[in-house]
Amino acid sequence: MHRYIARHGEQLRLSSRSMGSVVRRRRALPSAFPVLDLPIQPIFRHVFEANLRNSSACQSKYMELMEKVRKGGGEKAIARHTQRNRKLLVKDRLRLLLDNEDFLELSPFAGLGLPYGDIPSAGCLTGIGRINGLWCVFIANDATVKGGTAYPITVKKQLRAQEVATQNHLPCIYLVDSGGAFLPLQSEIFPDKNQGGRMFYNEAIMSAMKIPQVSVVCGSCTAGGAYVPTMAEEAVMVHRIGTIFLGGPPLVKAATGEEVTPENLGGARLHSEVSGCVDHFALEEKEAYECTRNIISTLNFQLPEEEEEEERNRVEEPLYGPEELLGLAPRNYNHSLNPRMVVCRLTDGSRFQEFKARYGTTLLTGFAKIHGHLVGMVANDGELSHEALLKGSHFVQLCDRRDIPLVFLQNTAPGPMETLSPNQAEVNSNRLKAQASMMSAVACASVPKITVVIGGCHGVDSYTMCGRAFDPNFLFLWPNARVSIVALGHGGSTLPSSGEDSEDDKEVEEPWNERLAEESTAFFASGRLWDDGIIQPQDTRKVLRDCLDIIGQRQYRLSTENLRSPLLRI
Repeated sequence: MHRYIARHGEQLRLSSRSMGSVVRRRRALPSAFPVLDLPIQPIFRHVFEANLRNSSACQSKYMELMEKVRKGGGEKAIARHTQRNRKLLVKDRLRLLLDNEDFLELSPFAGLGLPYGDIPSAGCLTGIGRINGLWCVFIANDATVKGGTAYPITVKKQLRAQEVATQNHLPCIYLVDSGGAFLPLQSEIFPDKNQGGRMFYNEAIMSAMKIPQVSVVCGSCTAGGAYVPTMAEEAVMVHRIGTIFLGGPPLVKAATGEEVTPENLGGARLHSEVSGCVDHFALEEKEAYECTRNIISTLNFQLPEEEEEEERNRVEEPLYGPEELLGLAPRNYNHSLNPRMVVCRLTDGSRFQEFKARYGTTLLTGFAKIHGHLVGMVANDGELSHEALLKGSHFVQLCDRRDIPLVFLQNTAPGPMETLSPNQAEVNSNRLKAQASMMSAVACASVPKITVVIGGCHGVDSYTMCGRAFDPNFLFLWPNARVSIVALGHGGSTLPSSGEDSEDDKEVEEPWNERLAEESTAFFASGRLWDDGIIQPQDTRKVLRDCLDIIGQRQYRLSTENLRSPLLRI
């Protein structure tokens, strides 16, 4: 065997180098999926209009919160940041760093409505944008929010961004401008497994996985934060703005009595000329982002050729405009429509090849293309029956076998299963086993998964439909979505009952339903980072396109690690 490897190793290595170009010249199999031509019928117009009114109210709330987030720490904090400290705002930094402003922002509402107050955008912007045509994750501190101090939600948001980079093998860029941890909440930031120290652990693991990481020090980088740039592959530091030290000048004076300036203690000249902690010195911020773009250009990726990009852009648009999705976003289970109507407004040419159309009809499964990407669609509307769950298991395993990404459109059942008779108990038992089967299939599927909660996210069916606990690559909510164990109005089904429709029961149920009304909204969920953000229904197709492009970028990395023959690893 060793002689065989020695004789043929060079040939195998040469073939592995050329494999990437061969793969890029291949074309997808032609498809002519049936067209789903499902206009809004007059008989459903009242449902459509009720949903539309609810979507309008949700959209107003969305715009109100988005405006609050965009203001960051407020006018005074912005003036102090830009005038006294001579720094750029995060949005301006991203304009210089990214190819354009068309990036996928993650969880912009994180940090709103928390017990310790509002932390707009959790004090940092995270997302995925293109740098020199390459999709990269960015984690950018916003020093206008609480001086860049890290709260528990800040740490959680940064860890989620690293998780996205790791799961999708994306380069990660850190724009560091932070005053360190918010000490009054240190017990929720520092000690546990998925708190502050996990960020440094992730950096090490990502480095071992050959995921490029670049850090730009464009502000304070104190205490534990000092390890972010020093653990990155390459670091850029801005003169007279960036500082790196474990203890700042006040701590030095308290300990030694010596007075020292931040620049002399941990400025860009010191770390680029003396300590070697950073690799690139920048006189101003604009130069730092130009340098970062140049670093990204050295990464070992070869992007698709122009012909391939043009072919991908030549796609059929859906038969119906995306604005109609506002009227299909369910207000509740009395105002929901056939999920096929949603699917045909997301897919290329409204084409959809349905799988097991006559079996388990509460779950819709089938194949479609979204901007040229072949995907397996899984959409439900209400309770998943025993048959629907078996169908879902079969389809998920089928897509996993064929390496086809899965897109889940989730609108799960509102209440718990009730056992009122022996027959019902048998039905529930069978359904329980089928739920376990589909959960196993979803959990073990190695293909990328994207989940959009278009209505309810309730109970165990939210897990079978790839909820957050089942680790989808991306999970988004529509503004009308509800996230809770049981749906609004079904709170009484989880409480002890006297057996009669008494006033006492209603008094017990009312506070619980009021709490459900507040804590099940999409905005409550997004403020706590249970998702990757709230998206407008009409933007869903574009967001899915970006996610599929991001997921597919990995194939363009020119690394022998993924292309090497198994014989060479013996």
